[in-house]
Amino acid sequence: MAAQVLAAARSRPPTLGTGRLVCVDGLAGSGKTTLARAIAALAPEAVVLGTDELLEGWRGLPGLGASVEALLRPLAAGQPGRWRRWDWYADAWDGTRTVEPGPLLVLEGVGSGAAAYDDLVTLLVWVEADLDVRLARWLERDGEDMRVHWETWLADEEALHAREGTRARADLVVRT
Repeated sequence: MAAQVLAAARSRPPTLGTGRLVCVDGLAGSGKTTLARAIAALAPEAVVLGTDELLEGWRGLPGLGASVEALLRPLAAGQPGRWRRWDWYADAWDGTRTVEPGPLLVLEGVGSGAAAYDDLVTLLVWVEADLDVRLARWLERDGEDMRVHWETWLADEEALHAREGTRARADLVVRT
């Protein structure tokens, strides 16, 4: 699947300045990070950024689109983009990071394909899986202690994707 995504992105004209932007969005635990890493393994020029680091904690999904757009607009103009990193262990912002313009930026994470910057997206990929599969992956990755956040997160991501119409706007739908 990574080769298919990469080929589709490379077949399209640049949309992020002289570079391309692939957004790997979808449901929590569906395999977005795995797909993004596989794309990066095939494209050494790729910079992969997980939107989990741009969220203001567990309830940060509503503000994510604005944070990502603030990163992307300078990149589209050929300037470095900046973003604030969230430290999940400290439950606080942990400084600002910089992304230089490049040939391929892969944004992965719930909410990475917001409509506000659709004009900058070269390829929007939607990744989904059944709820029981997602929950098992979530628990394996984050542990039973994080289960308390699952229901709130599910409601927040459902509201976000309904508002954004993300799946309907996707260029490619991947089911894992």
